[in-house]
Amino acid sequence: MEHFVVSARKYRPQSFKDVVGQQAITNTLLNAIEHDHLAQALLFTGPRGVGKTTCARILAKKINQDDNQDPNEDFAFNIFELDAASNNSVDDIRNLIDQVRIPPQVGTYKVYIIDEVHMLSQAAFNAFLKTLEEPPRHAIFILATTEKHKIIPTILSRCQIFDFKRITVKDAKDYLGYIAEQEGVAAEDDALHIIAQKADGAMRDALSIYDRVVSFSGKELTRQAVTENLNVLDYDTYITTTDLILENDIPQLLVQYNEILSHGFDGHHFIAGLASHFRDLLVCQNPKTINLLEVGENTKALYFKQAQKAPAQFLLKGIELANECDLKYKSSRNQRLLVELCLMQLASLTFSGEKKNDSSFIIPASHFTQPPVPTPAYKLTPKEKEVISKNEYSQGDSAPPKEAQLPTPAEGTCDPQNPVNEESQNDLQSSPANEPAELDQQQEVQVSGSASAEEEQVTPPAETEKPERKVSGLSLKSIQKKKELEAQKREAKEEEVIEKNTEFTEEEMREAWKEYTQEQNEKGEKILASILQTDIPVLKGKDICMELPNDTMKLELERVQYYLMGFLKEKLQNTHLQLKITVNEKAEKKFAFTPIEKFEKLKEKNPLLEKLRSTFDLDV
Repeated sequence: MEHFVVSARKYRPQSFKDVVGQQAITNTLLNAIEHDHLAQALLFTGPRGVGKTTCARILAKKINQDDNQDPNEDFAFNIFELDAASNNSVDDIRNLIDQVRIPPQVGTYKVYIIDEVHMLSQAAFNAFLKTLEEPPRHAIFILATTEKHKIIPTILSRCQIFDFKRITVKDAKDYLGYIAEQEGVAAEDDALHIIAQKADGAMRDALSIYDRVVSFSGKELTRQAVTENLNVLDYDTYITTTDLILENDIPQLLVQYNEILSHGFDGHHFIAGLASHFRDLLVCQNPKTINLLEVGENTKALYFKQAQKAPAQFLLKGIELANECDLKYKSSRNQRLLVELCLMQLASLTFSGEKKNDSSFIIPASHFTQPPVPTPAYKLTPKEKEVISKNEYSQGDSAPPKEAQLPTPAEGTCDPQNPVNEESQNDLQSSPANEPAELDQQQEVQVSGSASAEEEQVTPPAETEKPERKVSGLSLKSIQKKKELEAQKREAKEEEVIEKNTEFTEEEMREAWKEYTQEQNEKGEKILASILQTDIPVLKGKDICMELPNDTMKLELERVQYYLMGFLKEKLQNTHLQLKITVNEKAEKKFAFTPIEKFEKLKEKNPLLEKLRSTFDLDV
């Protein structure tokens, strides 16, 4: 059995022109070698698998080659590779420094490649500083790391830094195609593209995935084989899902998501891929951005076709919903329901609502509500007025029939069941039937035939009676009625107030003011009580004047002015009192809030406090 060599080692670049995706760095190094501008300390930094160590080895071999030497010479005696992860102590660096002093036996330079240099300890870094800054002429140091931020700044300042970038999907796919051609593997363009995407910018990862997939599928590398082996969702899944979303087919959409989960795919991976698919469709809609779509030519045609059916507004909202679901996925307790809800929302974005707005499906409102029966304003006939005014009793009766006595509404209220106009109400009020002396004599009422006849004339027809309608206490109408009733009661109360003009002193007014403040404090109105204590009220004639430091306090006091003045008028027996509030911004300086301001106030009253503070060196 022949020994198998992985592609990452077998096809490792042997010259700068073979390095994939790092043309800027390789050109810089070549020009530096040609013009003898190469620094003696280089730092190669970048993600994994992008060619840092490979470029370091190519550079070490390149600077030792002469025109007459064999191009395949590797100069193994001149290249020293040190793994800083396992040689990170001061002693290891001391041994390295001792070796640097010895010149090379073959070639011009001795190259020291220190991989994962960020693993060196702080003491090892400091021990390496002097040699790195002033190395011998024959020594060149190449440091390689994936985490540049962990290297101390003094090391970075002594190195020429080269930042390696991630390899693009196109470059990785082209190199995979070259290797497949060399190996005699028939690979589909979409299959190589999926491998390049899965590698996430690392060429070594792409080659490892390629070896695994070739071992699975053999000499025929298809897109289906790649998706099955890598367990990835290909573009067909997302194109089908987007078609179902655009068709508003929620049931089939949920069935397809269930099939995706049954194949072992993660819902988080699915929803993140759906957001990326929407992004790719949005990119396809503009010729300026179509180059941002990193897919094969066949796939690009399918994307372009679906992009024509998807409105840009839908795609933007779809990306927003999918991204929101992506962010909430890990913290959700029911992750499947979260994704299904997102899919249903996406399928509802383009729903036109024609079925919902179709008149054939709408039941008219008249089907549920019956129009109210019109109740005409009931007016007493002359005969009814005569019955009430004369109070015609039946023979042997001591009181009028109950049906003949129309109830008089209470003051300020109205009976909606028996609407009566003003004229009839006045007649009822002037009727002798309402006199207290006669009401006291009413006992049992025996209705005779003549009374029944009068009852038929007085009582309105049963058909016109309006059924009682109850109003909710939380309805807007009930709140409005309640406010109107309170206003009527207040007006009536103000009309009933008897004018009082009792004389009182300013001291009595302040005592009443203090009593109201204490009452508010006991009720829990701490803010109002503090506002009332802000200034001492002054009596000027019948006006109670108060000065406040800001408008906020004034508005708060005006809010309760009605209740405050009612209390004072009642307490002082004077209805001519008025409250005058003024705002004086300078008045705010009268109040001490901080400890220093309080100390200053006390010092004004007793200057000896300052002497006490300075004597004992006290702090305020």
